[in-house]
This record gives sequence, C-alpha cells and structure tokens, in this order.
Amino acid sequence: MLPRATPERVQREASKGKQGGRTLEIQRLIGRSLRAVTDMDELGERTFWIDCDVIQADGGTRTASVTGAFVALADAVAVIRKKGLIKKNPLKDYLAAVSVGKVGGEMLADLCYAEDSIADVDLNLVMTGKGEFVEVQGTAERCAFSQDELQKFLSLGWSGIKALVKVQQDLVGELR
Repeated sequence: MLPRATPERVQREASKGKQGGRTLEIQRLIGRSLRAVTDMDELGERTFWIDCDVIQADGGTRTASVTGAFVALADAVAVIRKKGLIKKNPLKDYLAAVSVGKVGGEMLADLCYAEDSIADVDLNLVMTGKGEFVEVQGTAERCAFSQDELQKFLSLGWSGIKALVKVQQDLVGELR
C-alpha cells in the first residue's frame, strides 16, 4: 500500500523490513487466483513478479489487485509470446474479482471503505470469465445470512465480474 493510499498516511512495509499478515494474505490470494486460470505446464519454468500497488485504499483492495494482476499477467504473457519464448497462450480464461455485501439491508457490489466498515455481510468473489468460482470468501460481520441471500450475493458478484471481464477483454484482447 502506498503511503497516501489511505486518509491517514501509512508507512511502506518495505521500510519496516518485513511484510504484514494482510499483505501476505493478499499475495497468496493473487497467486492462487492467477494459477487457477494458467496452464502451468504450458508456461514452463518461468516466474512472473507482479506488483499490485494500492493507490487509493477505499475498499476492495484484494479484489482490485486480483483483477489488475490478471491484466498484468496477460501483458507479460503477450511479451514472451512475441519474443517466441512460448508458442501457446497459457492463460485458459479471464479472471476478475469483486466485493459484495449487505449494508443496511441493501445488497451492494464493490463496497467502498465506508460501506465495508459497516457491512452486515461481506464477501469477496474471484471468478473466471466463464463464471467458474476460483475463491469465495464470505463473513457475517454483524448478522448471519441465508442460502437465498448467498445466491443473490453470488449473482450480484457475477454481474460485476462480467463487466470487469469485458474491460479486460477490451484491454488485452482475445486469449488465443
């Protein structure tokens, strides 16, 4: 997180000499998510380092990082394909993430910090462009939720993810 990403200036973790638990959790989420849509055998013995700097931490940092990391990976794959280092695109599908929640009895997508901090229910969804689930993280912050509500959260999240995937398709083109 960049120092002015929040209303109160935060110190860079690098200046402290170690990463916090939240950062490590987000790194693992991004890595798991990207691997779910990548043919690792096709990629070969390669490592991609993808930095996700939070410029404005107004909620949804995990989900924005996953969605942006996919675009960065697609760009990196395009570079190594252009150089002839790999022939086939190892990316099997698009990948995006969105937060959904219930605030004051209303279901919302892409919660901002103010909404997230008072949410009754908070979920993060990571899905492929085909609508397959990669990760579902959900918590009853202030009250439990029903199976019917869960289905509505998933449907709302899928609507948001479809819109994000459309933007990704416009940015990186077709995965061939």
